[in-house]
Amino acid sequence: MNKTARFLSVAAVAAFAAFGAHADEADGSQFALKFDTNRTRAEVTAEAATVAQTRSIEPAGSRVVTYKSTADRAAVRAQAAEALRTGQIPSGEFSAM
Repeated sequence: MNKTARFLSVAAVAAFAAFGAHADEADGSQFALKFDTNRTRAEVTAEAATVAQTRSIEPAGSRVVTYKSTADRAAVRAQAAEALRTGQIPSGEFSAM
């Protein structure tokens, strides 16, 4: 009797484990993929080539605008030194208390 009970319990556990391993949705639709198979390979290749030509490698707004200055470096330094001397440009630490 002891061997029979053990055999039946092992068989029940094995059957339950096998049933759990195959559990899934009733129709398995979560893994279903739908493809549009009406297009030819040439149409898909042409569309991919068109998209690649219209794409830009740069992210939008990442281009830096360059500016060409016509001012002389020595003149700009002299103006900055004069502005600092006359107090038009703050100097040192600022404490907002």
